[in-house]
Amino acid sequence: MLMEQRRAQLLELVRVRRFASLQELATELRVSESTVRRDVEMLEELGAARRIHGGVLYAGLSPALPHFEARQPIRREQKRAIAQRTAQLIRDGDSIVLDGGTTTFELARLLVGRPLHVVTNSLPTAELFAPHPNSDLVMIGGNICPRTGVALGPFAEQMIASLRVRTTILSVAAINEEGCFNNNLMLVETERAMMHAGGQVIVVADSSKFGQQSIAHLCALKDVHVLVTDDELSPEWQEKLRAQGIELILASVGQGN
Repeated sequence: MLMEQRRAQLLELVRVRRFASLQELATELRVSESTVRRDVEMLEELGAARRIHGGVLYAGLSPALPHFEARQPIRREQKRAIAQRTAQLIRDGDSIVLDGGTTTFELARLLVGRPLHVVTNSLPTAELFAPHPNSDLVMIGGNICPRTGVALGPFAEQMIASLRVRTTILSVAAINEEGCFNNNLMLVETERAMMHAGGQVIVVADSSKFGQQSIAHLCALKDVHVLVTDDELSPEWQEKLRAQGIELILASVGQGN
């Protein structure tokens, strides 16, 4: 694991838990406690974490987002496998848009430290990239959803409309024969602007999202160029997606850790 990626994962563990012991972090990251100490010293210099007796406290400025944090562990193994496979599609120097889903957040954790131009409307994702000089970060403004820390609405859409990137990467709440759906009407308007900004649209979604329904229709299946999901997706759905001309990539869950 690259040093920048390891530090990003360490910070994320501390952010979610608010406090973690050095032993806990060393076990999770599969490194020595002395390596964790060095990483924490760097995060302290950035003002992102603080050492206290017995462990490390999160010291970031962004507020806790209980809804976002509660969704992170759901099907995490599948999300990580999808994120690993999607990260292979991104080239150094690329310009990308990342939305505020938990699967795209797993991807963001893998991309931290790479030389990329990153546009996002997600406070948690922006927080990952902000301390790292290799990444050129653009944070989209707008109305902030207090449940997810995502900026959306007309101000966000106006800002996105002025941008062009190589790839837009979105997560969705549901996929069925009508297309992709999310659970917020304002969010899908913002995500449509993101799709327009990208030369290529990648949707990342675990296999439990297929055949489901949500409130707001985002796009038709044919509007998606690449779809990355896990290898638990049914053969029927694989056939449907390929029939729409979508490049379907199946991430092996067993190799996603």
